[in-house]
Amino acid sequence: MSGIVTVTLAAAIDLTYHVDRVAHGRVNRASSWSRELSGKGVNVSHAVAASARTTRAVVALSDDAAGFAEADWLAPVRVRGATRVNITFSEGDGVTTKVNAPSPALTADEADAVVRRTRDEVRAIGADWVVIAGTVPPSADGELSLGELIRTSRAEGARVAVDTSGPALDRVLADDIARVALLKPNTHELAEVAGRPLRTIGEVVDAARGLVWRGCETVYVSMGEDGALAVTADGTWWARATAPAVVNATGAGDASLAGFLVHAGPGSPNVPEALRGAASYGALSVSQRRTLLQRPDTAPDAELVVDPDAARPLRDPAV
Repeated sequence: MSGIVTVTLAAAIDLTYHVDRVAHGRVNRASSWSRELSGKGVNVSHAVAASARTTRAVVALSDDAAGFAEADWLAPVRVRGATRVNITFSEGDGVTTKVNAPSPALTADEADAVVRRTRDEVRAIGADWVVIAGTVPPSADGELSLGELIRTSRAEGARVAVDTSGPALDRVLADDIARVALLKPNTHELAEVAGRPLRTIGEVVDAARGLVWRGCETVYVSMGEDGALAVTADGTWWARATAPAVVNATGAGDASLAGFLVHAGPGSPNVPEALRGAASYGALSVSQRRTLLQRPDTAPDAELVVDPDAARPLRDPAV
């Protein structure tokens, strides 16, 4: 594998408080807290870099957050809107509550600058993946689309992975799905796309297979405690790793996507091995206090099943 470029259009400063239990309507005192630059693409690049792989994180970042852009793999694009602050309450029993601030709008010029910086970073590191991840902010000049990012990345010879949701994902599915090599919804996002509840492994497989039939090469579904699932035209695989502990679930999906890409291998991805890596990194992530993955070399091994039992009910169904 050569390089991985990630794109974060809506960065955030993640402010995490660790508390025994959140008492609503009262003053809560934290036992510890942390603050770090985050956003889905940033989280993915951090895990990739921690795995000693080459990465660049193209991130729309305001001047007030410039002090957080210290890692040499960060490629900030300066924008005018203030970088949002997201707050996480991590309780002693592993329950995580998040409050995400709204994303500031990007102008057309700022969006174009992100596309150009992405192209430049793909060329600079010889990237074979571009990961477009996270919230797509509103546009100050009209509707903001991921289409130009996807088409530019493909023109540079990179495979494109998309991890977003809502209207932005709907537009990708309508206009650019055949250009996308990897889609990474979670179970609930996939249910929203499918327009129906997902209660069993088989229902998740059927919904993912529908996206493959529409043109996407691989659909990887992160399912939390239900493991991880990957569907291609050639097969279906399920994987799960046991977390050493459940401390903080924030960022686990991003860590799992990094694990998928790190273990995918060069060229067309080795999907079974990529899925093992995804489940392994995700399990490690939930056992750590920070959003950004630490020490991926200590991630637990994952079991892999080919053609999992379709009747198996989900512990966390999307209803």
